[in-house]
Amino acid sequence: MKRRELINLIGLGTLAPLTGVAATSKKSKKPALRIAHLTDIHLNDNKDAVRNFRNCLQHLQMLGDPADVVFNGGDCIMDALGVEDKSRVDLQWNTFERSYQSESDLEIIHCIGNHDVWAGTSKTDPLYGKKYATERLNLDKPYYSFDRAGWHFIVLDSTHPVGEGWYTARLDEEQMAWLKDDLEKTPSDASVFVMSHIPILSVSVFYTDNVKNNAWQVPGGWMHLDFLDIQKLFLAHGNVKLCVSGHMHLIDQLNYNGINYVCNGAVSGSWWSDPYYHESKAGYAMINLYADGSFEREFVHYDWS
Repeated sequence: MKRRELINLIGLGTLAPLTGVAATSKKSKKPALRIAHLTDIHLNDNKDAVRNFRNCLQHLQMLGDPADVVFNGGDCIMDALGVEDKSRVDLQWNTFERSYQSESDLEIIHCIGNHDVWAGTSKTDPLYGKKYATERLNLDKPYYSFDRAGWHFIVLDSTHPVGEGWYTARLDEEQMAWLKDDLEKTPSDASVFVMSHIPILSVSVFYTDNVKNNAWQVPGGWMHLDFLDIQKLFLAHGNVKLCVSGHMHLIDQLNYNGINYVCNGAVSGSWWSDPYYHESKAGYAMINLYADGSFEREFVHYDWS
């Protein structure tokens, strides 16, 4: 398809800059790495969902300043958490993989979301729980780190199982110990980027009227319950610059003690039923990382068919 035809089909949308997140960066600087952060894709075999996800990927690649790499923030598929039939879970993963591969050849870095976890009835199945998702995403573990372009990247696993098929947002003891060790091994002059599915810290958790008995009631699955412990680790090292998340399908930004936390909406909007989830419209974030540890983040809306 020709470029003009593609523009006419999907539209280039608008860039919605979120200012104040990267006050130290300048437009004239060349990014060390340009990231497209796509989260909460929630793909299944619904034709409208598949078409609009492909439109999103086409839109991403038509930007004048394209991404170097895609960061997938989790909830790739509509839901495995409440599905007993493994074939239905397979169908969702197959649809996600085919759709991405058909429209994009960009490298993709994966994070596991709560809906990617299979909580079928057979706990003896070797793919039960997070094993299914890690295998489909070619991950050795659901959390990991790597270095690129002068930055250190940490991908966390936010989903902590509780009871039958439900979860809270936190790191288990093993992952917390790993995170502490990983930060200690990271050079102090390396800027750190953290991706989690569920926000480590977010103002989006106050989007609804959850006030009871004169107190906010924030569910444990909406934001990391161990934020204070994670924050202590971050502050002890002083080089964590940006933490990105999804999960809430809402767009927010905040700076707490010099660390920036952003929640980057959802590709699927309101789970493909509507491009808007409350006031946040479906889209993805474009993030420029610079060698000096500064960054810029913009949220991009794409047109639905």
